[in-house]
Amino acid sequence: MAARPKLRRRRRTKIIATLGPASSSIEVLTRLFQAGADVFRLNFSHGSHEDHAARIAMIRELEQRFDRPIGILADVQGPKLRVGRFGGGRVQLQTGQNFRLDLNPTPGDRERVNLPHPEIIEAASIGSSLLLDDGKLRLRVTRKRPDALETECVVGGPLSDRKGVNVPDVVLPIPALTEKDRADLEFAVSHGANFIGLSFVQRPEDVMEARRLIDGRAWVMVKLEKPQALDNLETILDLTDAVMVARGDLGVELPPEEVPLAQKRIVRLARRLGKPVVVATQMLESMMSAPAPTRAEASDVATAVFDGADAVMLSGETAAGQYPYEAVNMMDRIVARVEQDAEWRALLDASRQPPEPQTADAIAAAVAQVAATIKAKAIVAFTHSGSTGLRVARERPAAPVIGLTQTMDVARRMAVIWGVHAVVSEDARSMTDAVNRASRLALAEGFAGHGDEIVVAAGVPFGQSGTTNALRVATVR
Repeated sequence: MAARPKLRRRRRTKIIATLGPASSSIEVLTRLFQAGADVFRLNFSHGSHEDHAARIAMIRELEQRFDRPIGILADVQGPKLRVGRFGGGRVQLQTGQNFRLDLNPTPGDRERVNLPHPEIIEAASIGSSLLLDDGKLRLRVTRKRPDALETECVVGGPLSDRKGVNVPDVVLPIPALTEKDRADLEFAVSHGANFIGLSFVQRPEDVMEARRLIDGRAWVMVKLEKPQALDNLETILDLTDAVMVARGDLGVELPPEEVPLAQKRIVRLARRLGKPVVVATQMLESMMSAPAPTRAEASDVATAVFDGADAVMLSGETAAGQYPYEAVNMMDRIVARVEQDAEWRALLDASRQPPEPQTADAIAAAVAQVAATIKAKAIVAFTHSGSTGLRVARERPAAPVIGLTQTMDVARRMAVIWGVHAVVSEDARSMTDAVNRASRLALAEGFAGHGDEIVVAAGVPFGQSGTTNALRVATVR
């Protein structure tokens, strides 16, 4: 039998690539995966269920061909708030003019337009800001009626049909999941998506509703893009499985100077809680139309890596850009180069959080320390649900982590976890069997050679989730 093709990333930070018109063939997907994509994102704001089903099938074909688990992130759209249409399709609003947003469905003009969202009118108050067209225009509410908001145009500009509305300083009484989202969520989970990206979360209740619908079939990945979510950040992160710093919409509703601080706060808290954290949006935006990024974009990716994010994400660059392969390849190169820098290791060590007062967390911390002391070639973590992989990754160990699990679904979820190389394997029957199995796999996967030392983390009795309580140092034979 021919040996299976080996594929091992030479970096710890993972890469997520969004699929779209520029990346819908098996040939392009293959190139993106080989270039460094660990997880593929399906954006349910665009495309039909048939389109997404075809892409899922191609991803699973890739998975079989390379014998490597690949994660799928299904990103549901969330409630999109938009103005109505204009009689001429477009108007020009002047700074200082009055402009009305109302429930009248009649096409708008220079003085008014339909706002088909009574919840905005109800929740807004005098002085509230409304941002239109991704924040390009700004209105301030000067008068409120049951069916309309009278506003003053603070920042003018062109406004056309169906442009988006953001309300940065108001908690809107709307759920994070629309009827479309519920249908998309069920489709995605039933087709094997491993993560559900939950858009426009404002409150902990939004996460609880998604968890109820998903019912353990996938991990919830909360997208933080509303300032209101930052007011409930720790509670929301406690409830979710993973988190994304979605800087696109977050940057519309927050002042630009606040976004980097919010990013660092989210990454820091997610790392403390041991939740995978993704930094996303506009990371290599210029590569939509250019074969190389700006220096500022390269520094942006590097900053996320220095902060210890689990993953960095490409959006339009791979979904609709002219250079999808080059974008993944460039991100892979930037990440790998940063992780070779001594300052990167020093920053990770300095930012390491003390372990939680639990046996499993104490074992994970000890595993990282022992591996560093003996310069182990790898840490092998037996994990039933992925929690041991998460706990070990939380320590940001110097040694690479092999996550051994019995189920492909768990292996696919670990594709987003920092530093974890997931492998599907039968569970061990005893600690001796675990050490032997770990040694064979470390050798077969190219992490260790004969005579090298590895550190094994496992739970006794085997086969039970959440029982990590054993550590063993082994020599590969």
